[in-house]
Amino acid sequence: MEKKLKIIIGVLSAVILVLAGVLIYQLSKKTEIKETVQVLTVDKENLTDQLTQLQQDYANLSTTNDTINTQLQIEREKVAELIEKVRKTEATNAAQLRKYEKELGTLRSIMRGYVKQIDSLNQMNIALKEEITEAKKQVKETTAKNEAQAKKIEEQSKKITEGSSVKGRGMSIVALNGRGKAMERSSRAEQFRVSLSLVENPIAETGLMTVYIRIKDPDGVLMTDGGQQVFTCNGEQMIYTAAREVDYQGQELDLNIFFTPGTELVKGTYTAEAYTTRGRIGTAEVSLR
Repeated sequence: MEKKLKIIIGVLSAVILVLAGVLIYQLSKKTEIKETVQVLTVDKENLTDQLTQLQQDYANLSTTNDTINTQLQIEREKVAELIEKVRKTEATNAAQLRKYEKELGTLRSIMRGYVKQIDSLNQMNIALKEEITEAKKQVKETTAKNEAQAKKIEEQSKKITEGSSVKGRGMSIVALNGRGKAMERSSRAEQFRVSLSLVENPIAETGLMTVYIRIKDPDGVLMTDGGQQVFTCNGEQMIYTAAREVDYQGQELDLNIFFTPGTELVKGTYTAEAYTTRGRIGTAEVSLR
């Protein structure tokens, strides 16, 4: 009896040992599976994070090139689709996640290509802007030089024009009586004589020229013989009192111009101005009592 009991106890012990071994194995297997799932879950999260970062990197890319912008938008949409696929994939589907990792690598490679293209375009744009700035600077400098040269030529031309103009000096106006003698009494004066000299100027234009006289009475009214005799001086039309044509040959030339008023003269100061078509060449005045 005792022997049988020992045999039963031995069998039960063996069974217990076997069951314990099986239990330990199953617990170990569950732990291993749990750890594997945790690792795969972390891998999925890492993949999602990398895709999200790639999505942000694509969002930060921009250029003025419409074609590249269109291509970038297509790649952004691919990244968004891949993120959605990863989120819907179970962490235990390791094969599918490995496939998505490869697609991530491809999208990264494509993005690096666009970064190089955009950087190259930016460098070209910078160089082009520098060229445009330099060109504008050169145009500005050239324009300034041309304007300075034109101004210099204009000033020289003006000096030449002024230097070649006929000038007058020693101008005087005298009132004369009926016998041609100088007179200061207005009641006896019948005529004015304006005298002046054209200065010697070897570079002045020679030939026939007209000297015009404008005489104003004490009230500042221009005196004429009743007509509207007009001449042009530096582009401006002016009425004159009397005129005389002379033959100027570049040497000093004395001349007299006479004017007989059509009315009786009054007391006061009379002024006279002499002109050529290029400008005024003299002034004078006389007072009558």
